[in-house]
Amino acid sequence: MDKIRLGILGMGTMGMKYAGMALSQETPEIELTAATASRDPQRQTKIEQFAQAGVQIFQSADALMDSGACDSVLIAVPHYLHCEMAIKAFQKGLHVLCDKPAGVYTKQVRQMNRAAEESGRVFGMLFNQRTNCVYRRIKELTESGSLGKLKRVNWIITDWYRPQAYYNSGTWRATWEGEGGGVLINQCPHQLDLLQWICGMPSRVRAFCHEGKWHSIEVEDDVTAYMEFPGGATGVFVTSTGDAPGTNRLELTYEMGKLVCEDDRLSLWKLEENERDFCRNAAGGFDMPRWEQSEVQTDGNNEQHVGVMNAFAASILHQTPLIAEGMEGINELMISNAMYLSSWTGETVELPLNEETFFTELKKKCGN
Repeated sequence: MDKIRLGILGMGTMGMKYAGMALSQETPEIELTAATASRDPQRQTKIEQFAQAGVQIFQSADALMDSGACDSVLIAVPHYLHCEMAIKAFQKGLHVLCDKPAGVYTKQVRQMNRAAEESGRVFGMLFNQRTNCVYRRIKELTESGSLGKLKRVNWIITDWYRPQAYYNSGTWRATWEGEGGGVLINQCPHQLDLLQWICGMPSRVRAFCHEGKWHSIEVEDDVTAYMEFPGGATGVFVTSTGDAPGTNRLELTYEMGKLVCEDDRLSLWKLEENERDFCRNAAGGFDMPRWEQSEVQTDGNNEQHVGVMNAFAASILHQTPLIAEGMEGINELMISNAMYLSSWTGETVELPLNEETFFTELKKKCGN
């Protein structure tokens, strides 16, 4: 086998994009062979055009997975269905690439990973931002130890602006029962994944999630969260879909300086001496460590979704590493689950969180 045969479950906005990528010359080891139909007449007309490229169109996910038309599936359906469809796919012997988030609550994703392990099939997450050269470079510098221990991380990610029309476009949107949350579960899984990928998992979270602050919706559209990490570092995560113009600024402070990522540029302030040593040894009460500022160079590669899809195919065909394994879907989701639980209870939440407690509280939100 020199190509994987891919079926796409869910032909919404992202499903259509993934189909276009799979049909392009950018994914040489992927052959798009199947896709589900759409209830939207305009979208269905476009989907039917894929048949001219040899893609079989099925009226349901079950029909697609039972057809034998593919050996792998890409899941791009509403969040609550990710777990159900992934488990069915594994039971039918199919490999799975799942769009973010892996699910709505971590208990779901553990079930998905158990099913993957039992099936022996490949389970990947579509965390495309891990392919971004800037974030890869931040991770390399952090893990190299050249900047010393991490002391602080601040991420302001408010360039997710959405007008009310966005939320009005689907009855499932921005509801606890239909989507499972707001900006944390819809827009921010990539940033929460990168946060734990670079900095490690926080040990404690205290969050304030404002529901319907800027829009007529029942879920959160404005969040401020404080985090503590096992190594002593602290962090603040701020996000919203109501700020215009928004900001995307990631700042990490280390013992040997700081990194700032903003406007696709990565800047470094490198101290001449470890701040901890300088603090202990400086003679003057207002002495300041010396530093040099520079722009950090990267390899320039930013393959995004195509890179993740190609790595998924290569993992199946050549047993090479994925960009993100299925287990990685638990980490970012645990952070957002902890933020929700903290806001709902008004308490600091220790990680790993009590998954049963979160699930109980989520059901209450759905019931309301």
